[in-house]
Amino acid sequence: MSDLLENPKAGRVRAVAALSKKDVRAETGLFLLEGPQAVREAIEYRPELLRELYVTPTAAARYALDDAPVDTWFVTEQVLDAMADTVTPQGVVAVCQQFPTSVKDVFPDTGAGLEARDGLPGIVAILEEVRDPGNAGTIIRAADAAGADAVVLTGRSVDPYNPKVVRSTTGSLFHVPVSVGVTLADAVSRARALGYTILAADVSGDDLPEVRAEGMLDGPTAWVFGNEARGLTTEDLALVDRAVKVPIYGKAESMNLATAASVCLYESAFAHRTGERYPTGR
Repeated sequence: MSDLLENPKAGRVRAVAALSKKDVRAETGLFLLEGPQAVREAIEYRPELLRELYVTPTAAARYALDDAPVDTWFVTEQVLDAMADTVTPQGVVAVCQQFPTSVKDVFPDTGAGLEARDGLPGIVAILEEVRDPGNAGTIIRAADAAGADAVVLTGRSVDPYNPKVVRSTTGSLFHVPVSVGVTLADAVSRARALGYTILAADVSGDDLPEVRAEGMLDGPTAWVFGNEARGLTTEDLALVDRAVKVPIYGKAESMNLATAASVCLYESAFAHRTGERYPTGR
């Protein structure tokens, strides 16, 4: 643990704060991680990615981060406020190395791809032009919770290392592989070549329970989720095997994208666990 950092305008402080900007993240290959839970997940699952940790003395004691396996600095509340992207940070900020997964590892040209969780058929979420950081992060978190094998963000989607995305994943970014930069057409083509059924979540589609009853979710499934405002284009929908919608039984005008995505991903997870009347988690 170093001496206390007290100057909010110090070069080190400005360098950390600059990671809230996409161009700086692209240039450095680093990203900002905020909050004790996210930092604990990084320490447990991907400690090699941590580069620096900054904590207030109070937060270090409260969250037992005094002996974190990374260069650690005590900072004042003012310094932490200057570093953090959030308005009310929780006393913990870390700098991490980015670690995108190649789409060729998710959908390889030949041989096996990423090992499916629990030996069950694969589930992959593909995000096309998803721009809202909160939605993208929540979908990554839902994919992790549902046991998905990977999340693919096309080049038209938000940067997964955007601080708001990272916060919304609540540490799931360190659990599930995330691929970036690919086109939707390439991701779909690769998935189909490996035997995935390609389903698009879209209001024009068939009801999800009907599609599941037909057995379309029983095998490897790649779900495509589109833009929050416009959804998927006609050209996008032409790439998939079937469009599917989450039925609305109440009076809600629509569903939030991340909520609908969570339902779709869990329906696939349930379909892959048909031996259990009521699928159970941990």
